[in-house]
Amino acid sequence: MSDPTSPSAEAAADEPDVPEIDLPSDAFDAVLDALADRDPGEPLRFEGFSVARDAEGDDEDAPAEDAPAEYVLADGDRPTGLSERGLHEALSERAAAVTDWYAFERVVGEFGPRRAFLRWLEDADGATVAARYAALAEGIERAWGDLRITATVTERGERRYDVRHADDAGVPVGELDAYDDPLDARDLVTLDERGRYRPLKTAPSLAGGWVFPDLGPRDAYEAVETIYPATVVNWHREREGELDVTHWRETMARQSGIYGVVKTWDRGEGYEHVNWVAEACCDDSQCLKRREWEYDDDTDLDVDGGDGVFPCREPCSVVVSAARKWTRLESEQPRTYEFDLTPSEKEQIEAVIDAVADGRVDEIREADTKEGANRYRTRFLRAKLFDDEGNLAGVPTEPDEE
Repeated sequence: MSDPTSPSAEAAADEPDVPEIDLPSDAFDAVLDALADRDPGEPLRFEGFSVARDAEGDDEDAPAEDAPAEYVLADGDRPTGLSERGLHEALSERAAAVTDWYAFERVVGEFGPRRAFLRWLEDADGATVAARYAALAEGIERAWGDLRITATVTERGERRYDVRHADDAGVPVGELDAYDDPLDARDLVTLDERGRYRPLKTAPSLAGGWVFPDLGPRDAYEAVETIYPATVVNWHREREGELDVTHWRETMARQSGIYGVVKTWDRGEGYEHVNWVAEACCDDSQCLKRREWEYDDDTDLDVDGGDGVFPCREPCSVVVSAARKWTRLESEQPRTYEFDLTPSEKEQIEAVIDAVADGRVDEIREADTKEGANRYRTRFLRAKLFDDEGNLAGVPTEPDEE
């Protein structure tokens, strides 16, 4: 919480109308508890004002009707002595600021990734309570990978969150499968829309058709971290300047067993190989993370790291597994083959490779034979170029080594 300020009349006039908020008893009780834990005179700060126990009015033996003012409310330059009832009335008039404090200090709690993420969702570190509550009344939408998260506020100042696939933005809740337990997300992220296993949870292959329509702050955070594990944590570390990045060479040096073969890539050709790996696996079309690891501390890769909102701090298991396979394939001795291809057939082979690499095969219509990767055109090319054993009928220009 920033220190309270007294906005000028001009600035106050620019503030949007705050939705009417009721001060819930749990928020008021939390204020009393917080004041009880402070020394008299030590303020509890909100946006625009502060409250403290009266250091001079602490007569516990006085009759209730004669009890001195117990609290001091500092609103700009107008300190006010208040009883507990008077404090409740005063805070009710400032319920937005009080419930905002309560939401983050008591409901969300810890000064860590959960708090930072939930504040980021509503720009709590860059906008006033009045501006945020007006926006929350309409619904604040944020993107997180393939997720669309909508934050709203109730009449009691409570945050509620709708978490769904971005493709389902605007779809009525009744038309989606609704869940209320954030751990149900574990089943939603297992398979893609075609029922295939998703080995990489940050791949842009998350299936839609579901919604968590009414989560509280802690459950919303849990759902996001279940769908995209450790993304909020690493995002927070990066914001705090504490992201520990492990580059390619250091990661590969740790590999052992069947994965130890990756270490055979040396600094020369190995650097170029790692560029190919990053281009193949770490592009935005393949992973929603933003790659922050490079070849080593002193050598950046030539491939762009992507635009994802959450960082990738080290080569993941999918990258390591793929690199192991490519290391073995690249260890083969190259040979030169001759093929008789028309210029159109050469272009068609290029189109087939591009379509498979970009995952566009299913988008190509069967009747569209103008497209190089069309299924019938590809089958025709196979019929023409493959031998009876299913091998591409090329002629090696050099004999096999004995």
